[in-house]
Amino acid sequence: MAQVALPELVTAADPAEIQERIRAARKALGRRLVILGHHYQRDEVIRHVDFTGDSFKLAQLATTRPEADFIVFCGVHFMAESADILSAPHQKVVLPDLDAGCTMADMAETDQVEDCWDVVTEVVGEDVIRSRT
Repeated sequence: MAQVALPELVTAADPAEIQERIRAARKALGRRLVILGHHYQRDEVIRHVDFTGDSFKLAQLATTRPEADFIVFCGVHFMAESADILSAPHQKVVLPDLDAGCTMADMAETDQVEDCWDVVTEVVGEDVIRSRT
């Protein structure tokens, strides 16, 4: 998953202009775009999404749109990363808000995550990682 900061032209736009830009992008991209919105998102975000739900369900639903080149995940980092893991190699996952964090995900220390990963791969094997080639 690659992400860049939105340009000031976008971040400084008024809400009506942002809504119009989203509508125009959806129209231009058509089925090449799928937008996922976690159910806690505001109405002005949810009105544009293709799917709403919890993080993992949204990542799974994105896989039902293989024609989509762009997956926009309106949620937090780990949610977009889940979609990226499940996405096809040609798909690009975008997280619109680089500051979107999750306090629960931030609670885990790196060594705890690595220990957990060791346990998972011990049980499941290295097949837990899907090849993206």
